[in-house]
Amino acid sequence: MYQYTLCFIERADEILLLNRQKSPWMGSWNGVGGKIEQGESLLHSIKREITEETGIPSNAYQIRDIGVMKWFVNGENLGGMHLFIAKLPEDYHCPTPKATDEGIIDFKKKTWILNPENTGIVNNLPYILQHIPLEPNRIEILTDYQENILLDINHQLL
Repeated sequence: MYQYTLCFIERADEILLLNRQKSPWMGSWNGVGGKIEQGESLLHSIKREITEETGIPSNAYQIRDIGVMKWFVNGENLGGMHLFIAKLPEDYHCPTPKATDEGIIDFKKKTWILNPENTGIVNNLPYILQHIPLEPNRIEILTDYQENILLDINHQLL
């Protein structure tokens, strides 16, 4: 089990993203998540992180484990994280943009996230969003970095 979680909170054709004010990926838009606390289950951890970072209560969304992502940097396995997707009702009201302790949260259109000219997002985010598996499948995403440059990314079904 990895130490970290990451969730993409979907509402219609938008994803709620966090513009991080801390490392890693300071200044980039990404999903919400964080470190799993000792004795905490994966599901409890990601629900806690969602509430802490967005204020959205766990009864407002349906959540699903979509797999894991592993990082390799300069050929060294640096671990990974558990990936989730949470779906909000299309009419769910969440006022954004909103400043939080972690950064700014805001709903972004999927077309904005997936635009190849968009340099303000974490560089693996478009790939993840394009390859979210259908239920009940899960995937394992493998990333290969040199420094912060994404050299390769691929996935397989688990």
